[in-house]
Amino acid sequence: MIQNLLINIIQIIIGLGGGLAVGAGFVAFLTVLGIIPRLIQLTKTERLLKVYSSVVIAGTLFGTYLTFTNITWDQPIILLVIWGAFQGIFNGMLAAALTEVLNVFPILTRRIGIEKYTLWLLMAIVFGKIAGSLFQWVYFVT
Repeated sequence: MIQNLLINIIQIIIGLGGGLAVGAGFVAFLTVLGIIPRLIQLTKTERLLKVYSSVVIAGTLFGTYLTFTNITWDQPIILLVIWGAFQGIFNGMLAAALTEVLNVFPILTRRIGIEKYTLWLLMAIVFGKIAGSLFQWVYFVT
């Protein structure tokens, strides 16, 4: 009973931490890098500002919905491999760009007062990502 409660609390903490990290990266991507304003400027569509905002919100909600449901699309395996490679490349490049351009981790560690543990934070993120990816691959894919 207590063991299950402890496991649930740990899962809540891990899920909340992961959600905060992803949410912070997404907000940084949109606001600090100025993706939407730059897109509006390049396309000269200032009158569609509300449409851009609505589409970003709808896309985020739809992606979240697909993540938490069991909806599947049956596609040929080669198409799924290509799609997965493109998504992996995009996510990796986005994470690397945000980390490099914005110095996210040094700012984060300074704000929460753990500057001398920055290396530990980075290693925890790296090993957590590796462990999570391996778990997903071994458990769900094979």
